[in-house]
Amino acid sequence: MHCMVRTSSILNPAFGPMPPHQPWQTDRPVALLRNVLRLTAPNPGVMTGPGTNSYLVGDAHTGFIVIDPGPADADHLQRLLSAAVHPDGSGGNIHTIACTHSHADHAPGAAPLQALCIQAGHTPPIVGLPSAPSARTASYFRPDKSLQNRELLTLNPRAQETNLAQKPSHNLLAIHTPGHAANHVCFLLQEDGLLFTGDHILNGSTTVVDPPDGNMAAYLDSLDTLRAACIAHQVQFILPAHGHVMDGAVAEIDRLKAHRLVREAKVLAAMQALPDGTLDDWLPLAYDDVPPRIWPVAKRSLLAHVERIQWLQSR
Repeated sequence: MHCMVRTSSILNPAFGPMPPHQPWQTDRPVALLRNVLRLTAPNPGVMTGPGTNSYLVGDAHTGFIVIDPGPADADHLQRLLSAAVHPDGSGGNIHTIACTHSHADHAPGAAPLQALCIQAGHTPPIVGLPSAPSARTASYFRPDKSLQNRELLTLNPRAQETNLAQKPSHNLLAIHTPGHAANHVCFLLQEDGLLFTGDHILNGSTTVVDPPDGNMAAYLDSLDTLRAACIAHQVQFILPAHGHVMDGAVAEIDRLKAHRLVREAKVLAAMQALPDGTLDDWLPLAYDDVPPRIWPVAKRSLLAHVERIQWLQSR
């Protein structure tokens, strides 16, 4: 359901313009800023769009945090390893491996990427949140370290280097955002006003909220949490796990929440029109603006809306 759209190039006031959107490629990383690289995994599809975006945050002097290593694709993981350069130009300079959530296109690459780093002589921890009991078997995930809400992941210049004052630190704030998955986490890069949203916010489409691990009430509450964080930290750009960078973070969150509530109103109208109906009866009414080929996937989010409506009515 990730239909990607093209937008204009992005301007970051601290670092100048981000490069114009380029054709999707998996063979080399794209520099979005001097301290943010994007490498797209070779797993395009209906649910993944052009593929899963793995991000490398940091620089040669601090090391890198890899956000969402993606599927366990050996070539993709080797490219991530090579892109994380040391000051001498060699690869493997990975400090931490962070997963936004445990779905199969995001987290399975974490352990084999860590194994590659171990072969290079160090062991970066895998961080995130463990999968909840509600997660499907294919989404089982246990990080080395569970992140606390609002925990800060910091990359500092190496102590032995000179001119440390000229080499900035990089600080990623972990924000718990359940909804798409119970163990979903977004990351806010404080120095640059960037929000890495995993699957919580996508470019060009709305994410699937699939009960029981997905929860629409939690999803909407998490949007409010992200909106507040964007205002507090002056976040301008959203970097999703699927699709291009999005400008205007607060406006995008407002648009997305409004869209969800409009959809929920259609779901409620369908339930009221057919009070004895089933999900299959309500689906064509609530999603009449979506191609029927998408309905099997939309049915998952329909259930999430129904559960939220029933929860609201029971309060």
